[in-house]
Amino acid sequence: MQDNNGRTSFPLDPIVEVMAKLRAQDGCPWDREQDHQSLTPYLLEETYEVLDALEQGDMYKFCEELGDLLLQIVFHAQIASENGHFTINDVVTSITEKMVRRHPHVFGDVTVENSSQVLDNWEKIKQGEKDGGDRAQSVLDNIPRGLPALLRASKVQEKAARVGFDWPNYRGPWDKINEEQDELLAACRTGNKELIQHELGDLLFSVVNFSRFFQVNGEVALNGTVEKFVRRFQYIERAVREKGDKIEECSLEKLDSLWEKAKKAEN
Repeated sequence: MQDNNGRTSFPLDPIVEVMAKLRAQDGCPWDREQDHQSLTPYLLEETYEVLDALEQGDMYKFCEELGDLLLQIVFHAQIASENGHFTINDVVTSITEKMVRRHPHVFGDVTVENSSQVLDNWEKIKQGEKDGGDRAQSVLDNIPRGLPALLRASKVQEKAARVGFDWPNYRGPWDKINEEQDELLAACRTGNKELIQHELGDLLFSVVNFSRFFQVNGEVALNGTVEKFVRRFQYIERAVREKGDKIEECSLEKLDSLWEKAKKAEN
């Protein structure tokens, strides 16, 4: 099959047929044993592997991981089809109709001036889709509780901000960070673990709020710092091994010195 530009394109039929064969009576025992719940860890794993490939900038691996993620979608659709719920065609039709419906500035006669207006329209259309718009719902509905905490915090704050519940500028969340730091320190002095956890959560929430004003994704920022820590720590491990020492026997002062060298090596 060719698209309008003459390029060869492939429908989902081949992978759908492969999955149907794997799930058939004479198919793969492991694939036949799976259900939606048993596949959940794989769906999460493949999603993170896609993100990891993207972070590395490896487009070959990115393409491969997208295929693995697509396989999970096809797998779930096949199971749903066998149970009489929906098919992969229903999945494609549903998302296609949704994209057309939520982009009236492209497929209709609505006019927008910028991406901010696009997002505002998206939320209004999305809200109108819920129960035909007859029942008032929270703007925070439908934010999955299973999201990573930093990502969920960001989405909650973005939703609240869209209806006007927001600081006027970054100074608000910055002052809140300082306030929460003081409260966390006071909690630490009590030794109350539950109170410390509560105040630490408030501080992290404020940091996410601050990052939002600069359009910095907290999840991405933290992952970047984790990767930086891993690089520098592995530098320390290599340096210690090269001298024939064991890292657990090194003094903190020596490790700190190697850490500074690792930092300089990155510059």
